[in-house]
Amino acid sequence: MATGFKIGEVTDTTAIIWTRLTEHKEANPADGPMFEVVYGKAPGGRRRQPLKEIKYPAGATVRTIRNAAPGRNGEVRIHYRPDIKGSFQSTDWLRVDPAADFTRQFTLRNLRPNTRYRLRVQERDQAGSSGGSSRGGSFQTAPSPKAPEKVVFTVSTGQAFGDQDRPDGFQIYPSMQQLQPNFFVHTGDIVYYDKLAKNRDLANYHWQRTYSLPTNVKFHMNVASYFIKDDHDTLVDDCWPTMKSPYMGDLTFEQGLKIFPQQVPMGESTYRTRRWGKDLQIWMVEGRDFRSANTAPDGPSKTIWGEEQKAWFKRTVRESDASFRVLISPTPIVGPDRDTKHDNHSNKDFTHEGDGIQKFLASQKNMIVICGDRHWQYHSIHPTTKVREYSCGPASDKHAGGWRKDDFRDDYHQYLNVIGGFLSVSAERKSGKPTLAMRFHDVQGTVKHEDVLTAD
Repeated sequence: MATGFKIGEVTDTTAIIWTRLTEHKEANPADGPMFEVVYGKAPGGRRRQPLKEIKYPAGATVRTIRNAAPGRNGEVRIHYRPDIKGSFQSTDWLRVDPAADFTRQFTLRNLRPNTRYRLRVQERDQAGSSGGSSRGGSFQTAPSPKAPEKVVFTVSTGQAFGDQDRPDGFQIYPSMQQLQPNFFVHTGDIVYYDKLAKNRDLANYHWQRTYSLPTNVKFHMNVASYFIKDDHDTLVDDCWPTMKSPYMGDLTFEQGLKIFPQQVPMGESTYRTRRWGKDLQIWMVEGRDFRSANTAPDGPSKTIWGEEQKAWFKRTVRESDASFRVLISPTPIVGPDRDTKHDNHSNKDFTHEGDGIQKFLASQKNMIVICGDRHWQYHSIHPTTKVREYSCGPASDKHAGGWRKDDFRDDYHQYLNVIGGFLSVSAERKSGKPTLAMRFHDVQGTVKHEDVLTAD
């Protein structure tokens, strides 16, 4: 279990445990053999060249290249109990699925609200022989919808493997864990397929190498997570469903959609809402599956979310009685963003739908937006709609960029910083009143900016 396990999609009574079996206890060495990607000539001076071939060193395969954590057949089961004295409950033994990169997901039901659970993932060989090994961790279930409990969560984006900032992975993970968050949200760009993931096996390789990093393994075995996909973990930069990309070789958009829920804990839908007690409800939206081509002319029919998701979002927001409601989007809605971008609701290319979403958000009390995608941190308030947006920033300083720190837009920005780090959010009662605190942290966890709201 070199890639550990992940705990996800937690509610007050359920959780999904993602598991995977690997050939070795650790990933392959970082100085091992590596393949080479060879491109052909781009027709008509296009920016992306078509893939010509993938060259492996003699004797090397996708299972033996550097940093890979190749999977293997076998069976797994989960032991779990509340973090108090008592007996463990156990799931049945289930085989991992070679077609899903040797993963298996379990749904735990009938859990107690607002309770920390201990769990162990046990493995054995496919013959069912006794022995094997296990790995342990823990997670917290959500409070019931009527309980005004304090809830803390963290948010990040932009996790490029080559931009690690410590020998064992990313500094943000131990920094976030010090806050003892109830849960974590990754807003997308979890892995970057673009340069090296030219087929399904190499796409899975990206997940293997990222989630065998010790910082990532330790964090995800002890903090519940929700994952949102974006362009780089679907196919390629700024992609949409009908896009064809010879640059990506044999990897297709449809394959990207299939791989994502195999590599993270995921329920029936990649857009969903989760309630965390009386004072907090979050919405996580899908920004790739339903979108129009970025190049299509703007207008009523051009969309990122799709009509069904938009209707679901507005209906469930109106039905909510949470003190604070938080939309977590893989891409910006308020911005500002660069004029050269054409991919999100803060860009002119999706003005019609973006304006409609902002109008709806502005009509709702105590509702904010948290977004990923951008490689810098910002807190913005739209000058007209007054919708508040918090861009969490990338996973490391090496990955920060794309905006000048001195380009502070007075009509939008309340805070701007071109650094890596994360956003933490704390919902709690102070003097009997529900409050929501958004704090921007650098990679070491130091708070760089704070915004505290009291429920209207």
